[in-house]
Amino acid sequence: MKQTIWSISVWGWLILMSGIKPALMADDVIDRWSSSLIKIEVTRHQYEFFQPWSRRTASNVKFGVVTQGEQIITAAEDLFDQTTIRVQKGGRGEWFQASLEWIDYHLNLALLKVQDPAFWDGLQPVEFADPVPATGEARLLRWNDGRLENRKLDINRLRVGRSPLSFIDLPQLELDSEIEGIGRSEAIVVGDQLIGLAVAQARNKCAAIPSFLIHEVLTRLEQNQPSEVGFFNFYWKKSENPAAQDYLKLTGPRRGVIITEIIAIAGHQNVLKAKDILLSVDGFDIDIMGDYDDPTYGKLTLERLATRGRWAGDQVAMTLWREGALLEVAFELPRANYQSEYVPTANYDMPPAYLMAGGLLFQPLTEPFLRSWGRDWERRAPVRLVRLKGQAPSEENPSCVVLSAVLPDPYNLGYQDYRYLVVHQVNGRRIVDLPGLKEALELPVEGFHLIEFLPGEAVTKLVLDAQRLKDATQRVMFKYRLPTDYVVGESGTP
Repeated sequence: MKQTIWSISVWGWLILMSGIKPALMADDVIDRWSSSLIKIEVTRHQYEFFQPWSRRTASNVKFGVVTQGEQIITAAEDLFDQTTIRVQKGGRGEWFQASLEWIDYHLNLALLKVQDPAFWDGLQPVEFADPVPATGEARLLRWNDGRLENRKLDINRLRVGRSPLSFIDLPQLELDSEIEGIGRSEAIVVGDQLIGLAVAQARNKCAAIPSFLIHEVLTRLEQNQPSEVGFFNFYWKKSENPAAQDYLKLTGPRRGVIITEIIAIAGHQNVLKAKDILLSVDGFDIDIMGDYDDPTYGKLTLERLATRGRWAGDQVAMTLWREGALLEVAFELPRANYQSEYVPTANYDMPPAYLMAGGLLFQPLTEPFLRSWGRDWERRAPVRLVRLKGQAPSEENPSCVVLSAVLPDPYNLGYQDYRYLVVHQVNGRRIVDLPGLKEALELPVEGFHLIEFLPGEAVTKLVLDAQRLKDATQRVMFKYRLPTDYVVGESGTP
């Protein structure tokens, strides 16, 4: 018996001397984390894109953690179009009013503030793990009916994947779990350290925003440094077939990826060109699969190098092979902006844009519009519209407008079944956005409006009486209770 006690004591002494931090016991975990985990209730407007002038109230429950400076960090999901935010500590009891202090939808992160000092009594900020473990066991913690739910997860790997609310690629912690309903910004912890906030789940795998990214953002905000995320605005393909590199006359061992297309962004000068072979980024060699060797996390795709200690506006050193010669360039990271996409992923915190003319409803083509077809929208929405999601914008063709529906009226007789058609020209003017469409409708041709759709559409054109348009629009607005015939603007959020 004495020898057993002595052995345990020696083991404890060795742990202390080695600097290894022992994992907390179950009771300690509950006591520690119950003072850092917050339940959040968000009430927001939910817009109906099939009828963009209508909306309904929706409520969601999610979670967050306490950080330094008496703030709550959480995922940005379900915070767009919000009207009221309430927070609760301890899993039950009094609700406190909170305000949105900062949000970045591309990073999928938001900061909340509570003015009432009573809320902060007994709360303590979390400790962020950096680096995060890429293997091993973790715990998911969340409030569930007044008790702290404590569930096991298995860490699979750190990878780079599409941000849930954006088109950019960010580091994500991938975990395996049989738990259902993960993805409401639950805390993922190892011992007394936060390693991530859960944001998505697909079958038995879930993804979390890694703690090192959260901590880096909070540090930059505290220091009043720019925290807008940048990205690589170009497409590339793997160099698996040696003939491709031979064709581009690359000498030496096979390496790098081939630039296939540049995404045009207004005001951004891209130093890359199609058919360049990208050999290295920020000092890291790129292999033929588009990966580099991260010193901490191993093989990661090159998109990670746009956010690995880099932010919008930073210069990133690149080595290229162009036209038979090596070339060193400085690539400036453009700011992630939904309007840089041909079909924007989102346009948060503003109502859907639309123009109604004589019962014809025009809308910009966006991913939220496509998502109106439900969870399986990529299969259920019209194929010709879904395919446009993959189109790269250009200066001449930055976006598009669709005739989404026709509200029946004697003025549009014969056209009432037209819908989901991409507008090409109106009165001879190329249409790429709603302001351009509005201007074109003020310039009829010989007393008529000629609306032409993209070649290949089921309908090629329609003709309207220009003189009767105004009266028909007013009649349709009254009949269908539209508050206005024209809504357009830009989001003021990042």
